Amino acid sequence: MATYTVIKASPKPAPVAGEEGGPATTLSGPDGVDVVTFGCRLNAYESEAIRARAAADGLSDAVVFNTCAVTGEAVRQARQAIRKARRERPDARLIVTGCAAQIDPAAFAAMPEVDLVLGNAEKAAPGALLETGRVRVNDIMSVKETAGHLIDGLKDRARAYVEVQNGCDHRCTFCIIPYGRGNSRSAPAGEVVEQVRKLAAEGYREVVLTGVDVTSWGADLPGQPTLGQLVGRILRMVPDLPRLRLSSIDAAEIDPDLFALLETEPRLMPYLHLSLQAGDNLILKRMKRRHSREDALRLVSEVRRVRPDTAFGADLIAGFPTETDEAFENTLKLVEEADLAFLHVFPYSARPGTPAARMPPVKGPLIKDRARRLREAGQRGLERHLQRQIGRTLLGLVERNGVARAEDFTEIRFEGLAPLGEIARFTVTGHDGSRVIARRTEERAA
Repeated sequence: MATYTVIKASPKPAPVAGEEGGPATTLSGPDGVDVVTFGCRLNAYESEAIRARAAADGLSDAVVFNTCAVTGEAVRQARQAIRKARRERPDARLIVTGCAAQIDPAAFAAMPEVDLVLGNAEKAAPGALLETGRVRVNDIMSVKETAGHLIDGLKDRARAYVEVQNGCDHRCTFCIIPYGRGNSRSAPAGEVVEQVRKLAAEGYREVVLTGVDVTSWGADLPGQPTLGQLVGRILRMVPDLPRLRLSSIDAAEIDPDLFALLETEPRLMPYLHLSLQAGDNLILKRMKRRHSREDALRLVSEVRRVRPDTAFGADLIAGFPTETDEAFENTLKLVEEADLAFLHVFPYSARPGTPAARMPPVKGPLIKDRARRLREAGQRGLERHLQRQIGRTLLGLVERNGVARAEDFTEIRFEGLAPLGEIARFTVTGHDGSRVIARRTEERAA
């Protein structure tokens, strides 16, 4: 089920709970502008740019819906939320943007509750939120650059995010997102480095590089630099930054420079979240993925050989069209064979206009059951990972009172208080099935 975070326009950004959005969070603002964010973290980061633009433009008494198109359920929830907002705030200006609005602006413009539909390229542009027309959605495929206002992403006080890339050049058969985000385009390396330097100077101890297809960064820039070269440049030029982390990456695009940094650079965090989607070669081929099952297992093995403390997560789809019991079992077994600790499991949802939507479907109850079994396998993988942490000393970035995040993305629960954003040492004494339980040592880590 799609989830969403509500970010109220205010001087401070809202926290985002979890990689997939988490429960709704509300922060009150004096101007009466709400930004309702559906779907991915990238949308949440961009909602902060929308919030800032709303304040700069003097927008008041409005609700901006930053929609998601990854599943039909996400679109349905957005439409439902729009109708509810109109009932609760009859005089507010309702603005719809995001991937669903980009892909099907006419559907949202036809809703009597909606005052304005904005495309993804327009949603944080100066004055766009004040437009008097009904629809302002341009051809996303014509956008060639990553807008500067999107480089500086959401800050949650513990860490900051920098959007280094947007869009995607690949056409996986199940995915509608390229038609909402456009082709891949990269932020120039100099601008990224300067933004990271600024955030480090502001006191942020961890920066996360994010985008739609982060490992494709640089392919559209002069000389075609790689993500590994960008990461190396950041680490060299911002020596005061203790921790640099990558968001979800494509297993087929890890370049040699990035691999070398995983081996040699302790400030690059030992956690990789892989966009795997399946563990069966025929299904991967029908998905039009660019890696095989063997490629994924080889990557995990090679990274662990040079960086044994690396933890892995993965996105997996349950019930892709034509998926047989045997194919599903191959995906299920991959969780244990790759020793995956953090899973995002998505029941397949057909998106009109994608090739997969025309393939023979798997029955709904079977999709639901397979998703359940994958989540159970993921829980077992997480518990194996947590069990191995007992007795270890971990460095954790304090995210909020009593909660920190280890270098390998493990959540740490501890007693007592610690300053938000501090990197502290913790000794693990146990786990509760979802996070480790630890006591803080007296020595400060950083």
